[in-house]
Amino acid sequence: MQDQSTIIERLILAAYSGFNMRDIDSVLSLMHPDIHWPKAFEGGYAIGIGEIKIYWNRQWSEINPKVIPLAIENLEDGRVEVLVHQLVTDLEGNVIFDGNVKHVYEIQNGLLYKMNIEDC
Repeated sequence: MQDQSTIIERLILAAYSGFNMRDIDSVLSLMHPDIHWPKAFEGGYAIGIGEIKIYWNRQWSEINPKVIPLAIENLEDGRVEVLVHQLVTDLEGNVIFDGNVKHVYEIQNGLLYKMNIEDC
C-alpha cells in the first residue's frame, strides 16, 4: 500500500506532466470541481474546472509556459509546496520569465483544490 506522501507526489507530478503536454482533460481529472487556480498573468483566480479550461486555452494561445517540479514538500498544515522552474515564452520563443517559484497546493479528497504562487 502506498503512503499518503507517495500518492500526493504522484498526483502533483501527473498534473505538471499533463500541463506541459497541454493535455487539459488529464489535468482537470486531478482537480476538485471547485478548484481555485491563480490566473498568474491576469490576476485573480479561475474557479471551477470550466473556468480553468477557458483560462488555459486563452493562456496557451498567447504564451508557452513550461513548468518543471524540482522539489515537493508536505507542509505541517497539510498543504503541499512545490518548488518549480518556470520557463514562459511568447509564441515566437522570446523569454518572458525564466526562474523558480513556489506553488502551494491545498488537496481535498485526493484532488487538487487550491493553488497559490509564491516567490522563492
